This record gives sequence, structure tokens and C-alpha cells, in this order.
Amino acid sequence: MQGFKKLVLPLLIAALAAGCGDKKEEAASEEKAPTQVAAKVNDTEITVHQVNFALQRIPNLDKEKSKAASLQVVRNLVDQQVLVAKAEADKLDRDPAVVQALAAARMQILAEAYMSRKLGAPVEPSDTEVNDYFNAHPELFANRKIYRLQEISIKAPKDKVEAIRTQLAASKTLNDFGAWLKAEKYEVKAAQGVKPAEQLPLEMLPKLAAMPDGQAMLVNTPDGLMVIVLAGSQAQPVTLEQAKPAISRLLQQQARQKAAKAEVDALKAAAKIEYVGEFVDAGKEPAAAKPAEAAAPAAPAAAVPAADAAPAADADAISKGVSGLN
Repeated sequence: MQGFKKLVLPLLIAALAAGCGDKKEEAASEEKAPTQVAAKVNDTEITVHQVNFALQRIPNLDKEKSKAASLQVVRNLVDQQVLVAKAEADKLDRDPAVVQALAAARMQILAEAYMSRKLGAPVEPSDTEVNDYFNAHPELFANRKIYRLQEISIKAPKDKVEAIRTQLAASKTLNDFGAWLKAEKYEVKAAQGVKPAEQLPLEMLPKLAAMPDGQAMLVNTPDGLMVIVLAGSQAQPVTLEQAKPAISRLLQQQARQKAAKAEVDALKAAAKIEYVGEFVDAGKEPAAAKPAEAAAPAAPAAAVPAADAAPAADADAISKGVSGLN
């Protein structure tokens, strides 16, 4: 019996020791296992998935900066959760305006998610498509210019637009035209700036590119008219190689917009849609804008000299003369 005890006790001690060792190893492995919790705010956990989702939305994130970015994301999420907790404590999630905003955000996210999945990854345009676009728009590329423009916005009712056009054509200089506007008590605003070709409306650009420095064009606006004076321009062409990335992005965007519209039209055709009450006219297609209203200049206006056809350097006098009408 005594020998049995001598044999069993060491085995029990060894087994217990082995058991303790297993528990220590399990505890150590649990400590080393990556946790899915990045932070805690009271009883609410901020998860690693939330952090990774936020990091994915940061464009062109450098791997070397990802650690610092992840720490900042966690701080931002903590700040956000503190505010959310207080908002919920104050029952703001039941406020009608907040409920509507949450519903609108949900609709937007779902609509974008569906369209993103439907359209898939953007398709790279062919070299032929890029070349055709480049050649079709010399004013944007081969004949590209930087324009110094002065704009005179005239607020006027529609029944006065034709009289203003006629007066502009009859004026010897734009300063004379400005004096007439002041005498007629039209509301006028003057502005000036420098814009490259790609920042101007495409429908206006060919006409503007053909104008000599120091002349003007007339454009219809929703509130009246706008006189655009070409104070000066400088040639700054772009080669096909330089333009190719921008053209590719543009063609991709146009293709996706076309596909998105086709999908929406198809879904609307299959749905039962009814516009009610004061919104019944929303079911009617809006009238297409006339070319003249888009940006076409009046033919006589293009021939009106700016400040007696003064050089572009003297065109600042036009803006100064008209600015006094404000």
C-alpha cells in the first residue's frame, strides 16, 4: 500500500502540473490571439471591422501610414460613439427630422450599392475611342487655350431680353452698353477670372476659341443675359499622350452614366409609378434646353468690340466701367 502511494502521488502531481501547464498555454494563446474589439465606450464595442471599413474609404492610403491612420480612425470612432450615445440618451433618434435623415441615408446607400454592383468595374476605353475624342475636341487639346474672361451678368425679365440684345449690337463699345444698362436701371454684376479650356462649358468653347481677344459674346441665363468678354487668351496645347488618362476617365464616366440611366429607365418602366397632387407634373419629361439658352452667343454680340477693340491688356477698363453699375 505504501508503495502504491509512492507510485501514484508522483503521477497525480505530474498530471496536475501538466493540466496547469495546458491552462497556462491556453491563457497565453488567448492573450496572443487578435481581438475583434478596437475600443470600448461604456458598454459599446468598436470593432476592428469598423476600423478596416473606414480605412478602405481613405483614397491612396500609404502602407507606411496605415498604422497612424488606423489609430486616428479609432479616435474618430470613439468621438463619434460618445456623441451617438448622448444623442440616443436624449432620444434624438426619435426626432422626426433625424428619422427622415436616417431613412434618406439608407435609401441613398442602398441605391448606390445596387448600381455599383450592377455596373461592375469600369471598362477601359479603347485607344481608338480615346483618339477619336481627342481629335473631335481640338479646343480642349491640340488648340487648348487659357482664357482671361470678364463676365457681365444682367438680371432682366424675358420680355426685355431682345431689347438688351439689340442695344448691345448697336453699342460702339461695351462701356457705352454699360452706361445704357445703368440708365435703364438693370441689376448688373461684373466678375473676372482666368479659366483653362476644360473648365468652360463644352457647348460654349468652340465659339469662344474662335473669337479674337477683346471681343464679346452673349449668353442666355435663367435670370436674364450674360455678356462674356474675352479679355485675353494664351495658347497652351496638350498632346494625346498627356490627355489620354483624363480622356479615359471621362469616357469611363460617360459610359457608366449612360448605363446607369438605362438601368433606371428599365426599372421605372417595370414599376407602377404615380405622381399625386401638386407633384403630378413631375411625371412629365422636362423640356430640353434650347441651344441658345445653353450657351450660344448672339451673332451681333460677337462683333461688338470691347473698349473700341482695345488690346487685351486694356480690357480691365471694361470691368471697372461696368462694376460701377452694381
